[in-house]
Amino acid sequence: MPERTPYIAANWKMHKSVAEAGQFVDALLPQIAATQSDVVICPPFTALTAVVERRYGTAVKVAAQNMHEEDSGAFTGEVSAPMLVELDVEAVVLGHSERRQFFGETDEALARKVPAALAAGLEPILCIGESEEARDAEQTEGILERQLQADLVDVDGARLSEVVIAYEPIWAIGTGRTATPEQAQETIAFIRDMLRERGAPAEDVRILYGGSVKPANAAELMAQPDIDGALVGGASLDAADFAAIVKAAG
Repeated sequence: MPERTPYIAANWKMHKSVAEAGQFVDALLPQIAATQSDVVICPPFTALTAVVERRYGTAVKVAAQNMHEEDSGAFTGEVSAPMLVELDVEAVVLGHSERRQFFGETDEALARKVPAALAAGLEPILCIGESEEARDAEQTEGILERQLQADLVDVDGARLSEVVIAYEPIWAIGTGRTATPEQAQETIAFIRDMLRERGAPAEDVRILYGGSVKPANAAELMAQPDIDGALVGGASLDAADFAAIVKAAG
């Protein structure tokens, strides 16, 4: 099996001013200087430049939390991939459950966004996941298969290894309820099998777990053979907590 570099992403959501973002990065960098993992910070749009400038000369990458699929146009309030690239942003979160739930983001939109990100040279972090009701009804696999197939329909199989997949059970986001390591491993192994069936280089695709990841549970989650890292929400807002999660990845 190829050695997949661990990938730890901090999704700040709608938190941190420009000043707070700078303070966070200044506090974080000395704590993770020895890491061999890929560390990605996903600030709000207003703080992207502050984080980009402070991480120069380090291994830390920066991701936006969303983007539009078009390069330009009459799309008030939106930001395009070329605009992000101009800021030296390297990646973008797409399809987060909050974007799907609160802002009506559809699989059809994501089918356009993922290829647009790849074409611009951005690394897509594609989020998929099921609700508590779906899991209780044993519909998890069907929902994940539908999301993956629809969101990646126009991505060539040879390029799928350039997409990072984040499995985030909606019932575990911000609730304090976390999938057990065994549940997370079973589901992420299923996702990898689906990619393999599609002809993708599945062993090269990095698949993350997201959902109430904390310093206390990070090591056990990331010790699972198919879990390649974490998309961290609340715990990523504290530099010491996020550094502990990065260190847990090895």
